[in-house]
Amino acid sequence: MDQTWLSLLPFVIVIAMSIWLKNILPGLVVGILVGSIIVSADLLSGTEQSVTYMVNTLSDETNIKIIGFLYLFGGLVGMMNISGGIKGFSEWAGTRIHTERGLLGFVWITLPFTFMMPMFRIMMIGPIIKSLIKKMNLSKQKVGMTLDISTESIIVLLPVATAFVGFMVSLVEGGISGLNLDMSPYEVFLLSILFNFYAIIMLIIGIVQTLWTPKRTKQQDKPLHKDLEEEEHEFHRMGIKRELSLVKAQPWHLIVPVFLLLAFSLFLLWKDGMAQGAETIFEAFSMADATFVMLLAVFITLVLTFVFYVLRKEKMNEILYHFYDGGNQMMEAISLLILIWTLTLAAEDLGFSKFIGSSLGSFLPAFLTPAAIFVLGSVVGYFIGSSWGTWGLFMPLGITLAVSTGASIPLTVGAVFASGAFGALTSPLGDTTITTASILDMDLVDYARYKLKISVIGGVIATGLFIISGFIIS
Repeated sequence: MDQTWLSLLPFVIVIAMSIWLKNILPGLVVGILVGSIIVSADLLSGTEQSVTYMVNTLSDETNIKIIGFLYLFGGLVGMMNISGGIKGFSEWAGTRIHTERGLLGFVWITLPFTFMMPMFRIMMIGPIIKSLIKKMNLSKQKVGMTLDISTESIIVLLPVATAFVGFMVSLVEGGISGLNLDMSPYEVFLLSILFNFYAIIMLIIGIVQTLWTPKRTKQQDKPLHKDLEEEEHEFHRMGIKRELSLVKAQPWHLIVPVFLLLAFSLFLLWKDGMAQGAETIFEAFSMADATFVMLLAVFITLVLTFVFYVLRKEKMNEILYHFYDGGNQMMEAISLLILIWTLTLAAEDLGFSKFIGSSLGSFLPAFLTPAAIFVLGSVVGYFIGSSWGTWGLFMPLGITLAVSTGASIPLTVGAVFASGAFGALTSPLGDTTITTASILDMDLVDYARYKLKISVIGGVIATGLFIISGFIIS
C-alpha cells in the first residue's frame, strides 16, 4: 500500500463526516475502520487491526503521559470548583474586568505563568475565562481563538523553556546530520524562528483583535447562545450545577494550587534537564522531558492540594467526588485524542508520508521550495491536527528538498514549523482546538470553521512572505 492515494482516504472521511454531522467522533471511527480494512484487505481482519492500532496507541509512553495529565488536571479543576477556588477568583477578576478588551488582555497577561505547554496553558486559564465569558455575554469563539493564538503562536516562537523546544531541535539535528553545515542544530532552530511567518502573522492578528474591539450593539447584548451543556437534557448535571452555584467563593483555593503547579513545573523542568546533561538553565528546559514533568507536577500538586483543602475544613468525600467528576469532564477530549492517534497509525501503514514525499518530487525551483513546503505541510497538518506529527513528516522532506534545490535551510525549516503551527491551530483534529472547545462548551466543528476563516488569512500572507523571502535569500 506504500505511496498510494488511498492513504488520504481516512482523513478525507473524517473531515467530510465532521462537516456533515457536526460531530467529529463518528467520522474518526469510520475513518479508522476504513483505513484498517484497506491495510488488512479484509473486513474482519480490518476490524481486528483497528483495535490493535488502538491498543498500540494506548501502549505509547508519550500518549499515556498526555492522557494522565489531562485526566489529573481535569480532576484538579473539579477540586478547585467545589472548594470555591474558581468561583472566588472569577468574582475577584470580574470586579476588575468589565469589557471584552479587558478579558482578552487577561488572556495575554497570563502568558508568563503558563507558556510551557499548550495543554497546560489552556486548561489552567480556560475555566476562569469560561465563567467571565458567560458573565459578560461575550463571543466564546472570539475569546477561544485569542486563547489559542496566544498559546500556539507564542509557544512555537520561544527558543527555551517549552515542551516543544527539545523535540524541534532534535528534528533539525536529524535533518541536517551529514550535511556539514557551519551551524549547530540549535542555531538553525533559532534562525528558523525568524522565518515562522505564520505564527508571527497570527500573533499580530491576535494582538490587533485584542486591541480593536468594536462597540457592542443592543443586539449583541442579547444572549449570544446557550452552552452545549444547557442544550442537553434539562436534568443533565443539574444537581452538580446547583451544588457548584452554592459553594463559598474562596480565591485562595485556586491561587495556592496554581502557584504549586507552576513552581513544581519549573523546578522539575530544571531538575530533569540537568539530569539529562544540561549545563545551563536554558539547556535544562530544552532537554527536559516536558510531558512527563507536567504529569509529575500535576500529580504532586493534586496530593498537596488535597491536604490543603482538608486542612481548610473542606469535606473529603466531596473533594474526591468532584476530582473524578472533573477528570471525567475531560474524557471527551481524551477519547478524541486516542482516536486521532489511532487514525494516524492506520494512515502511516497505508504509506501516507511516503505518498506525500513522492508526490512532491524534486522539480521545484529554489525560491518556491519553502512556500511549497508550507502550503503542503499546512494541508497535511489540517488533516492530521498535530504540529508534532506534521513536523516529523515534513522536516526530513523539507531539508532534503532545500539541499537538492539550493533553497535556504533555515527558511525551509521555518516553513516546516509554520505548517505545523497552522495545523495545530486550525484543524478540528488538533488537541488545542478540541481542548478549548471542550472547556468553553463550544461545538467543535463550528469552532474549527470559525478559526479556519481567520487562519487562512494568516496562511495566505505567510505564503506570500515565504515566496518573497525565498526569492531574496535564494
